[in-house]
Amino acid sequence: MKSNITKAAMVVTLLGASSQLFAQDTTPDATGRFGKKEFRTWSIGGHAGVLSSNTIFNGSTRDYNTAREALGYGGYIKKQILPALGLQADFLAGKVKGSGQFNPLGTPQYFGSNTTFETHLEWSAALTAVYNLANISINNENAVLIPYVKGGVGYMSSGAENSNGTTTVQNHYKDGYFIPVGAGFKLGVAKGINLDFGYDVNFTKTAEFDGLNTGKFDKFSYGHAGIEFALGSKSKPQLQNYSSLANLRNESAEESAALRNALSTAEQKAERDRETYAKEMGDDDGDGVANKFDKCPGTPAGTVVDGSGCPLVAKPAIIREKVIITEADRKVVSEAIKNLEFDLGKATIRSKSYTTLNRVAALLVEKNFSLKLAGHTDNTGSMALNLRLSKDRAEAVKAYLVSQGANASRIEAVGYGPNQPIASNKTAAGRQENRRVEFTLY
Repeated sequence: MKSNITKAAMVVTLLGASSQLFAQDTTPDATGRFGKKEFRTWSIGGHAGVLSSNTIFNGSTRDYNTAREALGYGGYIKKQILPALGLQADFLAGKVKGSGQFNPLGTPQYFGSNTTFETHLEWSAALTAVYNLANISINNENAVLIPYVKGGVGYMSSGAENSNGTTTVQNHYKDGYFIPVGAGFKLGVAKGINLDFGYDVNFTKTAEFDGLNTGKFDKFSYGHAGIEFALGSKSKPQLQNYSSLANLRNESAEESAALRNALSTAEQKAERDRETYAKEMGDDDGDGVANKFDKCPGTPAGTVVDGSGCPLVAKPAIIREKVIITEADRKVVSEAIKNLEFDLGKATIRSKSYTTLNRVAALLVEKNFSLKLAGHTDNTGSMALNLRLSKDRAEAVKAYLVSQGANASRIEAVGYGPNQPIASNKTAAGRQENRRVEFTLY
């Protein structure tokens, strides 16, 4: 009764310690690309295989010369703490057998095969750390091959039965510590399902595990195959199988596609804006007033119109007079040129230029001057783009002056693009001088 109580207490203690270590991951699931992910970190597994008194660490002598393999079986509960590190509670049971008892005093060294032992491993429980050596997957977020090593400490209950061919001795069950170490690999066959293949060596802390005390601690091996199932929502990846490299490649491809789509959308919008601007600043009826400011569209060819594009009631008398342009007139135009600014890469006049342009418009109305507007650019960009931009800017100034009452028929707007530079385009200062609209009174 006392032995059973001790066994139960050890199992409860082991499970209690592992449950404290296996604290549930509460990281919230984040949305969006490159955000935090929630993983399945709990798993359970079962396995079966061969228990043997032979191990890869056997020396030149051992308690029994010949191992007689027997069935072993067990399972585990695992908590993955890091992608490469997990803790698991292992359980194992079965029998370990051998024959040919060692005879340290006689010759030959071992007795015959009629001397045997059979150790019944009633139960064992161990807490082991499992370290994944690699997570081999480049294109798939769920790893296919995961080699690992493991080691830990455990407690077991076992009893040996020894026989010399005529007499059988049944030893009492004894409890004791052991140290399990091992290696193996897992194969990811589906999301959250892995095949598990491993080889363990268990070093017992007793010399009587096989019933024969030669003064050396005994050991036994366990080669096994099993299956592991991840616990939790199937929509979440299993942490130990998760390949961050494959995930980064996939998310980078999605980000690249999104950026290309955004760029394409922006280009389409810019093209629509250009078409709208061209339509608004065009002159469909040829009366010298842009469509945007033409309050009487569709006037017949040759019709004399006012600044809003509407026909004049009577043709004004044509008076030929000598045009006298004073220094004050030139100063008004010079100030307008200095203060003239457009939005970057566009033909939209900035509001700070309106004051001086209003003086030019008043001058044209008062003295009935004619005005030539010549748009110029630097050599940055294509020839076609620069010609269009220089023409559009000259037309924008004309449209504004007409909107302030100037006679559209006395204003000429032309664009020369980069063809008439006044400074070198090799320097920023030179390019700034070349981006201009020239006003010529006559």
